[in-house]
Amino acid sequence: MLYSKDAENSCDGLVIRCSIDSGVTRVAWLNRSSILYAGKDKWSLDPRVVIVTNSKTEYSIQIVGVDVYDEGPYTCSVQTHNHPRTSRVHVIVQVPPKIVNISSSVSVNEGSNVTLMCLAIGRPEPTVTWRHLTPRAREFVEDEYFEITGIAKEQAGEYECSAYNEVSSADVRKVQVIVNYPPSMSDTRNVGAAVGQKGILQCKAIAVPSADFEWYKEDRRLFNGLNGVQIKKNGDISMLTFFNVSEEDYGNYTCVAMNKLGTSNTSVLLFEVSEPTSSTQIQEEKTSTILANWKGPGAVLDGNNSASGGMSASLWLLVIPFVHFLFKF
Repeated sequence: MLYSKDAENSCDGLVIRCSIDSGVTRVAWLNRSSILYAGKDKWSLDPRVVIVTNSKTEYSIQIVGVDVYDEGPYTCSVQTHNHPRTSRVHVIVQVPPKIVNISSSVSVNEGSNVTLMCLAIGRPEPTVTWRHLTPRAREFVEDEYFEITGIAKEQAGEYECSAYNEVSSADVRKVQVIVNYPPSMSDTRNVGAAVGQKGILQCKAIAVPSADFEWYKEDRRLFNGLNGVQIKKNGDISMLTFFNVSEEDYGNYTCVAMNKLGTSNTSVLLFEVSEPTSSTQIQEEKTSTILANWKGPGAVLDGNNSASGGMSASLWLLVIPFVHFLFKF
């Protein structure tokens, strides 16, 4: 008599095999102390357990849809003419990693302490890691809990939890962490504009939640549409537009940015710049035209047209006073 046991896991389920010989008179499969099959008779009430081979050389059963509760010892028991023999195989059920509980996305104020949780199951027990999804994404200490003390605004963003074991690919979930902080304003640039022209003042504030803006001149708040000004917000930038700058518009302005965590302000100056007059422009245009056609006293004359197109020295004496006369007007 010769018998052996073998177990294999397939897409159809777990197959446990027992090889026998012609000297065997009775066979049975047991799970712990419970009889699953005795010969061709089924004793188990579990519909997932079926007999797949019952021959003179092999006695095998199959468990469909294996789960962790099927783990444990399985015994093949045979009876010969002389005495009974048994052999045992221990089934270890491997389970892919699965994240069963993870922190919800959270919104916290800068400086707060944050704890992220990620619980996973699997066989073997999965390894859990956290990483911050930034351009320099790095793994943190392997743990189901990740603690951030005194969180900074640079630590906002997506955090990824990964649970991995050797059974299959990792199970991955993400958590969004929003960090609220008061407005921080960048440097502003003073702006020059001429009377009657358009002038635009700008200020920028980085904040979460996004900042609201107010504009002041001295102690007087400015409102959109009043006194010929427009106040418009574009993302984290506020623009104060003067469509027709007057003398009264020149001066120092204060831009105030605010959200529920605080306020910040900055100053920007609207100053006067002069524009060239129309008479000066005409004079410049006339001068440039004359100079463009004037080759100068030392210019080389073309020998082919010196009599007709060339300019004699006596003519230059007439042109020079004429130029000086134009510059007076």
